[in-house]
Amino acid sequence: MHSDQPHLLIVDDDERIRVLLQKFLVRNGFLVTAARDAAHARRILSGLDFDMIVLDVMMPGEDGVSLCAALRKDRDTPILLLTAKAEIDDRITGLEAGADDYLAKPFEPKELLLRINSILRRVPPSEAEAAVPKVLHLGALRYDMERGEMWQGDDLVRLTATEAQLMRIFSASPAEAISRADLVDRLGRSGGQAQERAVDVQITRLRRKLEEDPKQPRYLQTVRGAGYMLAPD
Repeated sequence: MHSDQPHLLIVDDDERIRVLLQKFLVRNGFLVTAARDAAHARRILSGLDFDMIVLDVMMPGEDGVSLCAALRKDRDTPILLLTAKAEIDDRITGLEAGADDYLAKPFEPKELLLRINSILRRVPPSEAEAAVPKVLHLGALRYDMERGEMWQGDDLVRLTATEAQLMRIFSASPAEAISRADLVDRLGRSGGQAQERAVDVQITRLRRKLEEDPKQPRYLQTVRGAGYMLAPD
């Protein structure tokens, strides 16, 4: 098994969709394991780690959002939710549960491939000028720019794939406001207001890890009319 082939877990109760996605993704260079519901997925996940989980929201038994929230308690694997409903509230609920992105059904398999690649594509470390410090200090936290890791003392602070991407984007230009539209663009998401709302949710989640008081952010600030800005010590 090539380690350079990302291993995906597809969780969907619709067998037709499972088979279709499995064939399509295998053709596009992925290893794919499929599960028919949340319980089946949990059994597979107890013995295997994946590069990414593609998870249907509407399933009999435990739904995708609650499975996503449960998985987030002990793993950072990127999660893409498939939502049958295009309602914004379902998407926001999914993102708040810890999903990295969502895709509304019906979708083109190509669109799914774009989303998967955009989430898996770790932003390569920029050729930063030597003058730029490689570690940013945010109160009790240290952010190692080269490794893309956040530390509190000797403890690694767990970041989801999207949170890690956001930290890379912000740390590359500290004390500089970045607009929501620009963040959507740099996260490789297809645009629109829904995705800007989604970015707000991700920022809120990241603040919970960065700030002593997330409601009064000191380090990840909102700049009125301009977007968000990382303000290290």
